[in-house]
Amino acid sequence: MDHTTPQPYAAPVLYTPDGTPYYATHPAPAPLAIYHPPTPLPAPIHHPGPNFAYLPAQHAPAPMRDPWPARLLAGGIGIGGAGLGIGFLLQTLAAATTGLGLLIAALGVLYLLKNSGGTGGRGGQGAVNVHVNVTNRNR
Repeated sequence: MDHTTPQPYAAPVLYTPDGTPYYATHPAPAPLAIYHPPTPLPAPIHHPGPNFAYLPAQHAPAPMRDPWPARLLAGGIGIGGAGLGIGFLLQTLAAATTGLGLLIAALGVLYLLKNSGGTGGRGGQGAVNVHVNVTNRNR
């Protein structure tokens, strides 16, 4: 091992009082404090006063700006996703119909080979017996 080149620094592992490890790259300026999430404050109780019926009417909040860039982006993503899904659907349908067509063609060839009989003529007749009797009456 070469001691002249600087070796990588391994951070020491320190532990909190409850045993949780943490890695310190620099000496801690103060002991670490354990995080305690804040407790929620109790909700204030609303008691309408005697003038509750005479309060002025509340106006509806002003409408916000139309977020058209977000709607365009969402629409584009939706249309792109739908197009991709339709593309996969059509590709699957084409592969299925191609496979079905090849299966039907193979079954058709097998049917023709089975029923043709190899005679080259009309299929299904097999061998034909021909008997010819020729007599010469001029004798």
